[in-house]
Amino acid sequence: MDELNDIHDDERTPLLERQSIKQSKTPLDKLQLGIILLGTICEPICSQSIYPFINELVSKLDIVGGDETKVGYYAGLIESLFFATEALTVFQWSRLSDRVGRKPILMLGMMGTIISMLAFGLSRTFWALVISRCLCGLLNGNIGVMKSTMGELTDNTNRADAFALMPALWAFGATMGPLLGGTLTRPADQFPDVFKARFWTEYPYFLPCAAPAAIVFMVLVITGTWFKETVTWKKENAAKPASPLLLPADELIREYDDTRITLSSLLTFPVVISIANYMTLAFLNIATNALLPLFFHMPIELGGLDLDPILIGYAMGVYGLGTGAFQIFFFARIVRRLGTRRTFIMSMAAFVPVFLMFPIISILAKDKGVFWGVWALVGLMFGLLFFMDTAYGCIFIYVTESAPNRYSLGATNGLAQTTVSTARAIGPVLSTSLFSFSVRHDIMGGYGVYLILTGIAILALALAIQLPSQTWAKQQADST
Repeated sequence: MDELNDIHDDERTPLLERQSIKQSKTPLDKLQLGIILLGTICEPICSQSIYPFINELVSKLDIVGGDETKVGYYAGLIESLFFATEALTVFQWSRLSDRVGRKPILMLGMMGTIISMLAFGLSRTFWALVISRCLCGLLNGNIGVMKSTMGELTDNTNRADAFALMPALWAFGATMGPLLGGTLTRPADQFPDVFKARFWTEYPYFLPCAAPAAIVFMVLVITGTWFKETVTWKKENAAKPASPLLLPADELIREYDDTRITLSSLLTFPVVISIANYMTLAFLNIATNALLPLFFHMPIELGGLDLDPILIGYAMGVYGLGTGAFQIFFFARIVRRLGTRRTFIMSMAAFVPVFLMFPIISILAKDKGVFWGVWALVGLMFGLLFFMDTAYGCIFIYVTESAPNRYSLGATNGLAQTTVSTARAIGPVLSTSLFSFSVRHDIMGGYGVYLILTGIAILALALAIQLPSQTWAKQQADST
């Protein structure tokens, strides 16, 4: 009997191990899964490629009137706009993908991303930056649609392995974005023998925006050529074409239309608690990601490290690369040993020491400058963030399995992404504004922002422990 109990205990016999005990894993469709994972890199590449130069750009556009302490307010606002506008439409895009298919929505989102990134690079005023960033968010609901597609391409025997790859690919995009943004900023200064035209002097931030757009274009071509639709229809009139793009909506019938779920019935406890934890994770993570480049950019006397955009890009790239490598090599092992819930809780706990390390690094830099000891602490902070990122693989599993049925997968992920996008819209502007406010008003020596975020991280732990020890699919299986 004890052995049987061990099998049903997620903390001692986690998801991956239980699956191997109960049934063999279904082989993954590697091509289709690979295309979706490739699409996963688009959002982090485009959203984070601006991090190395956004603070410098805000300063050069004379938005702050030469007052460096105000940079955080405007940079955070621009960083948040993508997620704020995404939150307005991502649920609708996901619900629409339930009806017209995943593929057309994915391709439309990629095209919107390309256009908005090029527009951002050509912007010469603050309002032009605002409009282009908003356009990017409004037209991009891809991340929720991709998670729905992942759910359709997997089952409970292989879902954990597939979702473990998503944060790794996201991290790869988060590596490439800052590297491209930092390396290609001001190309006329960095590579004067190559970029000689006047255009590159007048638009010094176009190339770090065009490069991510080019990557998204390649993914768009690959998706359009090889991706197979995961949503299926049946035709009322056999003489008409089967393509969902060529048929009126009323002539398309989802094979499970009769089980379509309403928004009110979607708000079950598993859905709400899973999404709530996803939201707090996303908020704290994006707040950290917005603080890091600002912390690296600001003068040492104002609590930063006064680094050049190129060096900031390299540092953020190392952060993203290390995160991806950690997920690939250690995520499955950690979940097998600790269980899904315990891994998530411990990952969320990593935020507390991360926020406390910011003032320690700053005080050390003020005393001795940016020497090897400062970089060692930055490396330790990055190590904690590598482990923190394992929380995404865990919560993706909880959210996916919380869907009332497979036919509400798009709606569930759309609702999750709406909530998360809202949190990601608030995170950058709140954290960077708190940074500037703390410095301008000398709140706790300029370090008040870190105390507030530490408190929020502790509250997030109280929410994390509400997750069940067994994932939702396992609970349902045990109850039947």
